Amino acid sequence: MRTQPRVMHLRAVALAAACLAVPAIGAAKPAATPASPELVVEFEVFLPLEHEAELDQLLAAQQDRTSSQYHQWLTPAEFRRRFGAPTQTVQRVREALEARGLTVTDEHAQGLHVTARADGIKQAFGADLVFAQTALGRAHLQASRPLVLPAELAEAHARVAAFAAVVPRHTTLRNLGAISAPANRYGSTGPYWFTDIKQAYDFPSYQALTGRGRTIAIVMASDYLDSDMQSYFGHEGLAPPCIVRVPVLGGAPFSATSDASAEVSLDIQQSGGMAPGATIRLYNIPDLTDNSLLTAYNQIVQTNAADIVSSSLAGPEAVYLPSYNGGVDYTSVLSQSYESIFRQGNAQGITFVASSGDQGGLDVPSPDYFAEPPSTHAHFVPGVDHPASSPSVTAVGGTNLVTTASTTSLESRYVTENAFGDPDVPYDPYGLGVNVSGGYWGSGGGQSRVFARPAYQALVPTHAFTRAVPDVALHEGGCPAGIAQLPCGTPRSSVVAAVGGSFYALIGTSVSAPEFAGLLALAEEGLGGVRLGNVNFLLYEEAAAQAANPSLAYFHDEQPGFNGHEFTGPVYNQVLGVGTPYGVRVILQPHLPPAGTPQTPSNP
Repeated sequence: MRTQPRVMHLRAVALAAACLAVPAIGAAKPAATPASPELVVEFEVFLPLEHEAELDQLLAAQQDRTSSQYHQWLTPAEFRRRFGAPTQTVQRVREALEARGLTVTDEHAQGLHVTARADGIKQAFGADLVFAQTALGRAHLQASRPLVLPAELAEAHARVAAFAAVVPRHTTLRNLGAISAPANRYGSTGPYWFTDIKQAYDFPSYQALTGRGRTIAIVMASDYLDSDMQSYFGHEGLAPPCIVRVPVLGGAPFSATSDASAEVSLDIQQSGGMAPGATIRLYNIPDLTDNSLLTAYNQIVQTNAADIVSSSLAGPEAVYLPSYNGGVDYTSVLSQSYESIFRQGNAQGITFVASSGDQGGLDVPSPDYFAEPPSTHAHFVPGVDHPASSPSVTAVGGTNLVTTASTTSLESRYVTENAFGDPDVPYDPYGLGVNVSGGYWGSGGGQSRVFARPAYQALVPTHAFTRAVPDVALHEGGCPAGIAQLPCGTPRSSVVAAVGGSFYALIGTSVSAPEFAGLLALAEEGLGGVRLGNVNFLLYEEAAAQAANPSLAYFHDEQPGFNGHEFTGPVYNQVLGVGTPYGVRVILQPHLPPAGTPQTPSNP
C-alpha cells in the first residue's frame, strides 16, 4: 500500500560558501556574493548562422516524403560548411577574445567555446560575476549587469547567453512519497511500472523492438546510483540498459534528497524501460542554468552522439521578457542561442523531446511578484515553458491514466484517461516571502510569446497565432503533495521510480517526456535505424489524417480535461496537443504485435 505522501525537498550543490537567499530575476537587483577573480568559467560565444532561409528550406525538405532530401541528414562538418559563420568572422572574434586574455578552446558551427577567469570576464565584457541564490537553494553564477560586447564581437553580431540574470530551469516532477514494492500491481491508477505504460499505450512487443542500436541522451544536473537501476529494472526481470555517463562542466553528484537526482533516475528508468535495448547517455551538468544547458546541448549536437535528446526540465518563457528583467530583453537566448543548436540538431536528424511543464496553462507568477517588495496580490498568469516551446522540439504534455487492475493478473490495459489539473493553494514558488495565488498543477500548455507558428501546426486547428504547446502527451499523474487543494479530483495516477535505495511514487511531465523518447527509439529501430529529426512534422500529419479519417486512430484525442486555462478538445488542444499515442500506429508499425501483460515475454 502507498504510504502517507511526503514531499522530496529540494537541495542543490552549493556553488559558493556564503550566498544570500535572493531572487534571481526581476527589476530589482539582488544582493549576491562576488565570485573570486581567479574562478575559471567556460561558456559559448555564439555567432549567427549563415543562409538561414536555405536552412529553413532544408529542414522542411528533410521531412517531405516527396523530396529527394527526405531524411538526408547532414554531418556536423557539413552543417558548419553550409551554415556556420564564415572563417574570417570566426577568426576576428577569436583574436578579439584572445587579445583580452580569454582562451578559445574550440570552434564549431555555432561559434566558439571559451575559457576565462572571472576577472577576464569583467575586463572583456564590463560585468562582475556573482553568485546569486534563490530561496529554493540553487546557487548559480550570473553577471552583475548585462554584458557589453567588445566592438569586434558586436560587429559580428556575436551573442553570449551565459551569465544572464534569469532564474534557472527546474525539473518537472513531484514526489508523492515512498511506496512498498508488492509482487502485484497497485490499482487502476498506479503507481505504474514502465511495463504497465507500454501495455496501456500499445507500445510494440519487446520481442519485436527494443530500441537496439539507438541512443537517447538525457540532460540533467545529477548523477545516478547503479544500484537504483538494478533494483528498478530487476523488479520487472530486466537488466538495466547500457548507460554512459558524460560529465559536462564537471557535472553534479547524486543526492537522495535532490530533485535533480530523482529526475535523472526517473528519466533513465522511463526512457530505458520503454526502449531497454537503447543506449542511454547521461549528460550530467552542474546546474540548470542556460550556460550549462547550452554547453550540453551544443556538445551533443557537435559530436552527433545521440539520436534522441530528452529533457525533463522547464522554465517560463516569460522570465526572459523585459517586463521581468527591468526592461532588459533576454529572449534572444531562446530564439537565437538555443534555437540555432536545436535547428542544427534537427538538420542532423536529432529529435529533441521536452516536458511541457506541470503548471498547467498558468506557468509563471505575475511580474509584480518580483518587485521590491514583492506584491501580496501576485498571481499566476498564462505562459508556456522552454525548451518545450521551441518549434524544433517536441513538447510532451500529460494525463491521468486509468488501466485495468486485478488481484490475479498484472494486466494493465488502457481504460480511459483525463487531463484535469489540480488547483493549488497559494504558495511562494521562488521563496521571495509572499504567496502567489491561482496556480494549477497539470499539463503545461498554451501559446508562445517568443516563437511564431511553425508550418506543421497549420495542418490542424491549434487556435493559436504563435507556436502552440504541447505537441503530444502521455501519462503524467496528479494531486501534487504539498501544494494541491485537497481533496483532489479523481482519478489521479503516478509512476514508480527507484531513487536512493527506495521506491517512490512520482508525477509530472517528467514522466511523459522520457516515455515518448523511448517510443521514438523503438520507431527508429523499426524503420531500419534511421533518424527522424523534428518528429513534429510526422505527428501533425498523422493528426490531420486521423481528423479526416477517424478509423486511422493514431491518437486518443478526446480526453476530457482542463489545465487551469484551457479545456481539451478533439484533433488538437493546448493541454494535450494531438493526444496520447496508440504506440505501434504512431511509429508506423501497425503490423507489429503490441506489448502484452507485464512480466511476460512480450513485455518483461
